[in-house]
Amino acid sequence: MKEHQKELLWSHIYWLGTLGAAGSYTAAARRLGVSKGAVSLRIAELEQLSGVALVRRTTRSVRLTEAGQALVDGTRQAFLAIEQNFHSIRDLADEPRGVVRVTAPVALGRQKIIPLISAFLQDCPDVRIEIELSDHLSSLAQEGFDLAIRHASQVPETHVAWLLRPTTTLLVATPAYLTDRGTPKAPEDLAGHNCLYYLRSAPSPAWSFARVRRPEERRSVALRGNFCANNSEALRELALAGQGIALLPDFSAQDDVDTGALVQVLPGWKPVGAFGDAIYAIRPYSAYVPRAVRAFVEHLKAQLGAKAGG
Repeated sequence: MKEHQKELLWSHIYWLGTLGAAGSYTAAARRLGVSKGAVSLRIAELEQLSGVALVRRTTRSVRLTEAGQALVDGTRQAFLAIEQNFHSIRDLADEPRGVVRVTAPVALGRQKIIPLISAFLQDCPDVRIEIELSDHLSSLAQEGFDLAIRHASQVPETHVAWLLRPTTTLLVATPAYLTDRGTPKAPEDLAGHNCLYYLRSAPSPAWSFARVRRPEERRSVALRGNFCANNSEALRELALAGQGIALLPDFSAQDDVDTGALVQVLPGWKPVGAFGDAIYAIRPYSAYVPRAVRAFVEHLKAQLGAKAGG
């Protein structure tokens, strides 16, 4: 093999691995910051150099052949070591630097994450934050995210997780609605109210509760209501308009409870299983975490923990 072909080979193999992880030429090009045509050309060159097919193309996706997967698997640790060594050298700089790609749910991102980014960027001017707000649970490895913000009760064992703050779930309504319709005294009273609930795949929506003083006592109530949505901001807006009783995560409802615009319903009962118990920052496990990522996580922990009172 000629020397210039060897020099081309390493970057071509790296792009092949990125293509295999991303699952499509479009996604691979986005992760690499190049055009789709450039990725296709390099893969074709690598197949010509190797003399075997490395990629199996379908109408919807791209998969590596057995030979392609073997090539990627055999070189993965070498590329990982190169990446980690480069990041460790870059992290010798006094300040964090580089790009941090983040994904977060829409409501949580808008209400709690976006307001904290400006101060972080002022403290770390050499870092660029790229954030995608989506309720789609992205695959961090395949879509190239460094970090995901999740509202969850547990996280995958294959990921590193940082607890940003615990959360609670609040059952709320406006004082005017409760004056007009009456205040529920027990979970079963909700059957006579207009319930604003989170849109899920369950065919029969229901809320479950545990008594605060006797957690073993549980109640489940089938819901009746004329509005549901897959976004807590939307539910909060309808609740604030006096349309019904809503079950919301505290980061969506607490400010309005503090001002009195919303009041807590059934304070002696704790909602169970509706939303996560905490906000986490997660990333796939790796031996090395870039300094910019660590700095951003520490900023979120400090700010969200302070705002949560812990």
